[in-house]
Amino acid sequence: MDKPVEKPHEAIAALLADDLTAVNTLIRERMASRHAPRIPEVTAHLVEAGGKRIRPMLTLAAARLCGYDGPWHVHLAATVEFIHTATLLHDDVVDESRQRRGRPTANLLWDNKSSVLVGDYLFARAFQLMVEPGHLRVLNILSDAAATIAEGEVLQLSAAQDLRTTEDTYLQVVRGKTAALFSAATEAGAEIAGATPDQVKALFTYGDALGIAFQMADDLLDWQGDAGQTGKNVGDDFRERKLTLPMIRAIAAADDEERAFWTRTIEKGQQDDADLATARALLDKHGALRSTRDTALGWADTAKTALQDLPDHSLTGLLADLADYVVERLR
Repeated sequence: MDKPVEKPHEAIAALLADDLTAVNTLIRERMASRHAPRIPEVTAHLVEAGGKRIRPMLTLAAARLCGYDGPWHVHLAATVEFIHTATLLHDDVVDESRQRRGRPTANLLWDNKSSVLVGDYLFARAFQLMVEPGHLRVLNILSDAAATIAEGEVLQLSAAQDLRTTEDTYLQVVRGKTAALFSAATEAGAEIAGATPDQVKALFTYGDALGIAFQMADDLLDWQGDAGQTGKNVGDDFRERKLTLPMIRAIAAADDEERAFWTRTIEKGQQDDADLATARALLDKHGALRSTRDTALGWADTAKTALQDLPDHSLTGLLADLADYVVERLR
């Protein structure tokens, strides 16, 4: 029987096994609380739910391929994971989610108050961790990312159900809620390693493009993915009235009758059982799914191109493979 092909993030994890073990140990240490046992309970529920740890892996990989041999990339990777976990806890409250990574969400198992407050605690822990290396530029990168993520989430609140939302606004939301942490992860790893300005810029560009491709692929798979693999039901974004790139493009090409449909279902939230099929037909009619796929693949190519001037290292090739992997289901 043929051995299953190793996925890029699994190969990166194998190369960085010792670093990842150190990150996980640090995460467990810093999510502890002497006075509020609910904090490690809620945090462990999400942190230990089997996520791929792609964001902290990006920090470790960027540092290592730029020649870093010190200890602080572990703190920065843990910082990135804490910021990510905090945003997930808050997002599940905002979205009234009931499932995350195949398990009930923390807000469902405990309550919204616990999720919000534990998320706040993790943000505070993240800032403690990012200060410890004593590197001002790295502190700038990660603190700016935390602000950008929050800004992107707030922008999405106003843009998600507004038919006037443009592709530029969508991209700003995606850069905020998703790509900002990818690019901060890679840029911080390069900075702590003392990489050249060109290398730092290349790794920032890689993380930014990877994050955008990742989110666009996720938005596309909401319409045509396998619920067993994505953890989402087909059409969840439509039912939750979240305008993503395929819908934005279909709305931009809509005639008066079609626009009335989008106004009723997205802006007013008046949906019936047949509307999902109608929405999908309109996306197909205007080629919105195909064009979104092409755009996502283009961002993956941008990520790979950014790696060309980086040091010759086994991790560089694996990061290129990772860019292909996040969009491979779209090909």
